[in-house]
Amino acid sequence: MSNPVANGPQRSASSAVGVHVFLGKGGVGKTTCSAATALRLAEAGEASLAISTDPTPSLSHIFEIEGAHREREVHPGLFLTELGLQEVRSMWDEKFGREVYSVFSSFVDIDYGDFVQFMTSVLPGLNEEFMVDYIRRLALEARYRHVVWDTAPLGQTLALLGMPAMLAEHLRTAPRIYSHLRTSGERKESVMAVIRGWQQLAADCMEFLRSAVELSLVTIPETLAVRQLDGVMDELGRHGLAVSRLIVNNVVQVTDSPFLEQKAAQQRQHLEQLHERYGALPIVEIPLFPSEVRGLERLRTVGRLLFAQAS
Repeated sequence: MSNPVANGPQRSASSAVGVHVFLGKGGVGKTTCSAATALRLAEAGEASLAISTDPTPSLSHIFEIEGAHREREVHPGLFLTELGLQEVRSMWDEKFGREVYSVFSSFVDIDYGDFVQFMTSVLPGLNEEFMVDYIRRLALEARYRHVVWDTAPLGQTLALLGMPAMLAEHLRTAPRIYSHLRTSGERKESVMAVIRGWQQLAADCMEFLRSAVELSLVTIPETLAVRQLDGVMDELGRHGLAVSRLIVNNVVQVTDSPFLEQKAAQQRQHLEQLHERYGALPIVEIPLFPSEVRGLERLRTVGRLLFAQAS
């Protein structure tokens, strides 16, 4: 393996890059699983980048580090990036922002900064789409052997699945709508070209998710979380996305108090349902730990479980 450099380890473009994506609702342990996976891979000698796109990223909290994190080496062979809304807006700006603004501003008086904030705030799936494109480009660059993505809460992540259809519908109706704009034909065609480019980006991102990514769905053995899984699986399946494994976090395994005995009994029903419904998938159970999972030693424990269990 090549020696790491300031912006990450260099690898040949022909090297295969493993892309590991952790999906789940907020608070189920996606970040813990992502961090433990990236650490495990890095300590196996395979340079890894852990990326968080959660609006309130906590990878740095779990690794017990402070400061800015953009491809920062936090452990030998392990790099960390936390991306927020500002970085997404920069990606929008780089890809399409100025071109769309040049047309939009011809009939609406709006400052460019306000325009970018508006676009990235109201369009469903835009943030996640640009994150997928960013990770797709990282995979093409092949500077890391693995990229591990700690996604935003599930509802926000699933929004990107509707982007290709939304843009296709927009392209269908756009000529009639834009014909009424008080702007030149060249400007109208310009924005149409941008939207076509955006549609192609959405299609490329979906193909990347279908063909080059390992999806792990993280949940907990509680009533609401279990009930939501069928809908999530159906939604992913409709878009041709297959879940590689199901991770069940916070499973009570030590029942040394009446409270834990009762909780374990409640969980047992949910665990049986999960194994019955999704038995075709590898199912990994992560125990409820007596203390918060932070720091390398505790992450190593989770990593051993993630890589050892399959049932």
